[in-house]
Amino acid sequence: MSIEQNQQIPSVKPWVAPLLGELVDFRRELHANPELSFVEYKTTERILAQLRAVGLDPVALEETGAFVDVGTGPIALALRADIDALPILEETGLEYASVVNGVAHSCGHDIHTTVMLGVAKVLKSLDDEGKLNGRIRVIFQPAEEKMPGGALSVIAAGVLDEVPRILALHCEPRIDAGKIGTRIGAITSASDTIKIELTGRGGHTSRPHLTEDLVFAMSQIAINVPAVLGRRIDVRSAVSVVWGQIHAGSAPNAIPATGYLAGTMRCLDGEAWEGAGDLLDEVVRQVAAPYGVEVKLEHTRGVPPVINNEDETDLIEDSARAEIGSAAIVLTPQSMGGEDFAWMTNKVPGSMMRLGTRTPGGETYDLHRGDYIPDESAIEVGVTVMAAAAVRAIAQLNGAVEGATSSA
Repeated sequence: MSIEQNQQIPSVKPWVAPLLGELVDFRRELHANPELSFVEYKTTERILAQLRAVGLDPVALEETGAFVDVGTGPIALALRADIDALPILEETGLEYASVVNGVAHSCGHDIHTTVMLGVAKVLKSLDDEGKLNGRIRVIFQPAEEKMPGGALSVIAAGVLDEVPRILALHCEPRIDAGKIGTRIGAITSASDTIKIELTGRGGHTSRPHLTEDLVFAMSQIAINVPAVLGRRIDVRSAVSVVWGQIHAGSAPNAIPATGYLAGTMRCLDGEAWEGAGDLLDEVVRQVAAPYGVEVKLEHTRGVPPVINNEDETDLIEDSARAEIGSAAIVLTPQSMGGEDFAWMTNKVPGSMMRLGTRTPGGETYDLHRGDYIPDESAIEVGVTVMAAAAVRAIAQLNGAVEGATSSA
């Protein structure tokens, strides 16, 4: 892109800076009052109130969540935030820690929501001054944490029907605040939930031959199902089965009659994910068969990988380069985590960036931990890059700068 073309796209920083104090306050209020998937009622009300206060006309979704259009004309780009929290006990000790026992924003969705609220406000200011010249849709999606994800309900409601391309972001505690991470191609993995219930004749541990030794059968499933799948599926697909729950028995000298295993199956490749789902039931039953136990398998298909399209990734990187500099852009590895934004990128071209939230020189947290504390300076970076991408997408749609408007 030439210097002359870049000059046609003004920096959004002058519109971001005045909002930062109120955005931090909003984030802290949201953080203190987290809500689980599909019950984000007060969260939705807070979002709607903030949008209406600046003169926007948001649309509430059927139960929770909302979207809002800023500007006029055909939609140039959609931006998505997820708004739900996790069933995790917060252990941060912050003044604005969760007041809801056992529920916390330990994945950073309060940051995501705050960033996209800030973007909507920035774009509204630009539109009021006649500097937007197009339309952007900002989506506040419920239930990302509840597989197969609230993205499907947003799509079913027709929210993406007019959308040519879409962007999202996700907090990344392994990247310093002030930086973003990008990559072309799969940035997350496919993710399913597996639940297995075993039943058999219990009995005394001195006479296992008179029982179906259920605990031994469970141990074989726990060890051999991941091993067999690893030999039946292309190793380059990195199929990973990891157990999070194993329960059986109540006495050391009694073989129980029931047992339960639960975990996740993750896969880096979408096609291999489809095949692994078909194969899982067969492998579980084959491993369990020699022990005579009955098997009840509940396999919940989750989400495919998020595939970052090249044009939309370029849109993020060009916007970040113009606003925060090339040194702030780092290559991020593919995550084994699942993310329902994948359903949206399956429908329209899109890209998800990683938003650095680690205080430089500070602790490296992990997501889904009760002590996760993101650096709030990341909010400014997220709003700046996403608002700049929105302005650039409009310019591309209007033919003012180079760049595809869609890869569809």
